[in-house]
Amino acid sequence: MKRFVGLARVSSREQEREGFSLAVQEDALHRFAEREGGELVRLFKIAETASKSDERKTFKELIASAKKNAAELDGILFYKVDRAAGNLFDYVELERIESDYCVPFISVSQPTENTPAGRMMRRTLANMASFFTEQQSLDVREGLARRVQEGWFIGLAPYGYRNIRVDGRGVVEIAPEDAPKVRSIFDYYAHLNLTLDDLSRRLYDEGIYYMPSQPKFSTATLHYILTNRAYIGEIKHKGQWYAGKHEPLVDRGTWDRVQILLGGHVYHSHEMTYGGELIECGHCGHPLSGERKFKKTKKGLREYTYYRCARYNAPDHPRIRLTESDLDRQILALFDRMRIEDEEVREWFVKVLRARTKDDQERSRQQRADLETQLSKVIAQQDRLLNLRLLEEIEADTFAAKQTELRDRAAKLKVQIDATDRSHDENADIAVKAFELSQNLRTKWVTADFAAKRRILEICCLNLRLDDVTLYPTMRKPFDVLVERLISAESRGDWI
Repeated sequence: MKRFVGLARVSSREQEREGFSLAVQEDALHRFAEREGGELVRLFKIAETASKSDERKTFKELIASAKKNAAELDGILFYKVDRAAGNLFDYVELERIESDYCVPFISVSQPTENTPAGRMMRRTLANMASFFTEQQSLDVREGLARRVQEGWFIGLAPYGYRNIRVDGRGVVEIAPEDAPKVRSIFDYYAHLNLTLDDLSRRLYDEGIYYMPSQPKFSTATLHYILTNRAYIGEIKHKGQWYAGKHEPLVDRGTWDRVQILLGGHVYHSHEMTYGGELIECGHCGHPLSGERKFKKTKKGLREYTYYRCARYNAPDHPRIRLTESDLDRQILALFDRMRIEDEEVREWFVKVLRARTKDDQERSRQQRADLETQLSKVIAQQDRLLNLRLLEEIEADTFAAKQTELRDRAAKLKVQIDATDRSHDENADIAVKAFELSQNLRTKWVTADFAAKRRILEICCLNLRLDDVTLYPTMRKPFDVLVERLISAESRGDWI
């Protein structure tokens, strides 16, 4: 008895247009196998719901199975040529199995002979299938672009709107239940001096619920809504915003005020200066986390922020908690150590920074030249590899693996070159600005908001460790020199 493997593949559009489904293809493949006095020992299916990765995975499994069991197979069955291969690369794989492993490639509804003329016909059908797939993809992209240019969303409408169909065309209208919630979110944040956490609590207390399954608006959801330009009548497509035809929910004045209050910063869910894995515990190495507590005082509820190790409750772990003000005092003391009062010493330090930067620039130039030489060699290897593949001197699998390896190496080298360029551009003026920053950190810290404080710590410190109740920073250059204040007998005063 003959043995066959088969592949059935369908998409919803093709099924609707041509009237064949997976079941129709399966029946046709089984009938062909029976007519040939054989059986279908394995059937691979690609349903209309399959993602691109799932589709590729199934096709690769078919190829691997055919190669492994080639000696026992009498053919690979497909309903039509375009069911077998949606592009020419897949078709080449099938022809290679036929020629190298002697496993025939059989289209049951488009039979062709295994002759030069028959193979030419099959290749023509494969070319047509590849053209149709590429053209369809182009048509879809152009259709989406036209829809955006006409002012309509191309996907699910944002919260506060809903998708409807008018005369067979998908449009967007205001959702009567959710649109007032969006307007309230913008009005409250713009005029009531609320944080995102406060806004979330106020909406919940007033009975303004996100959805039945999740009544409370999360702070991340609120931040997304407050920064979504769809609410002022725009549509996002490929990272750009375009004028839309839908009715805005928010006036431009309220929108601008909200953006100023948000400050243009990316939202961090914790909004705690020392949270978010900034500090590690000196006892166990785990990060510190923050928690907010409210205490009743004569003036009402007062909020306190505490920081403790994530393994605070673990057996034998020190029960140490610090308030945010405790950590603030240590950070301000650190900034005070970095400040130089003597004007002459400041001028000397600036000269040292300029000299160090020149040496760094020279090293950066040499490093960049070495990296560019390596990148040129990798690009040349890519060209040679492609030529070998075109001449069919290497297998497709070998080509793909080596191509991926070379592409990754090239990408890594480009990143290193970019990093070297940034290092090269860090001239003396930037170094001086860093020094000037260090001399005014206390003032900046006292008046800074959460995002600005985090940025200051990231600029100055490589990492922070808490041993017992003492904070130990590892400083970035040149701030490390300012903190240490190394002493030398030959230096001016007590500074190197």
